[in-house]
Amino acid sequence: MEALLECGFDEAGRGPLAGPVVAASCILPSSFPVECLNDSKKLSLKKRIFCDSLIRQTALFSVAVVDHKTIDQINILNASLLAMKIAYHQMIEKLPEWAHKQGISSWKISCIADGNQIPDVTADFLKAEPKADGKYPCVMAASILAKVYRDNIMEKMDALYPEYGYKKHKGYPTKEHMQICRTIGPSPIQRLSFNYNKT
Repeated sequence: MEALLECGFDEAGRGPLAGPVVAASCILPSSFPVECLNDSKKLSLKKRIFCDSLIRQTALFSVAVVDHKTIDQINILNASLLAMKIAYHQMIEKLPEWAHKQGISSWKISCIADGNQIPDVTADFLKAEPKADGKYPCVMAASILAKVYRDNIMEKMDALYPEYGYKKHKGYPTKEHMQICRTIGPSPIQRLSFNYNKT
């Protein structure tokens, strides 16, 4: 059977002042219950974790992480696109085996990225679309995978650097986060190219 596979890209962590950016690449099976999906930011924590588990059990996907030091070196946009590219290449390596299990003998791939830029990958069709994470199930799935993965990283960082409150704000520029950075200085995972001195 030949199939047109829709591959979604999304990232989590473009806005924070600390921690990595995480991106996911995801192809859902035709049998996936897409009605349970949505933009990860619009799902409750319980629903996100449920969907993340379901995606991991059935979909073809990969998650990639680009750390804060690389973000400072190449900027957050390029780091986000790099994470998507890495995730895609990792996913493609697993595609033949996954496709065989789905009864798919040949395929074309249509890639959709949330935002206005697409990573540098090879596929049959490529497009970027703002707010795609609320429109295309494969992008919603990538959004969920990336957010759950990054949130887990930041909770681990909270255990290492509890004074920064990463479990609560996940590194985003809350008043509390910016104030603690001004008071005691940046944490070891701070993005130093970002401005945390705003009032």
